[in-house]
Amino acid sequence: MNKIEHIGIAVKSLETAAIIYEKLFGVPAYKQEEVASESLKTAFFKSGPNKIELLEATSPESPIAKFLEKKGEGIHHIAFEVDDIIKELARLKTEGFVVLNDTPKKGADNKWVAFLHPKSTNGVLIELCQEIE
Repeated sequence: MNKIEHIGIAVKSLETAAIIYEKLFGVPAYKQEEVASESLKTAFFKSGPNKIELLEATSPESPIAKFLEKKGEGIHHIAFEVDDIIKELARLKTEGFVVLNDTPKKGADNKWVAFLHPKSTNGVLIELCQEIE
């Protein structure tokens, strides 16, 4: 794992939360997009080398909607950048981590993504991400 790529924050309203983060960072989101496969919309903010991803559900069945029902707004996941997501998933499986995606899928911000179950990571949802070339 190279570095923390971003921190994902689940929000009820992307529009409302974006106003808060625009004030916090002093700049608007550098990117907004919809990830239809996950039923969510995202907005990305950057502060120095650090990125924050706001996540809003677009369907009551989405993982973000379910997270918000159980836990409310707040940190949803920590994403780590990797060079080879396939190799990293295999390595983590052999280390005993529970992988939620055997095959990476296309995520936001032009990334391949896969997740580790929070039960195997002390309660934190971990995302692995690799730039799509």
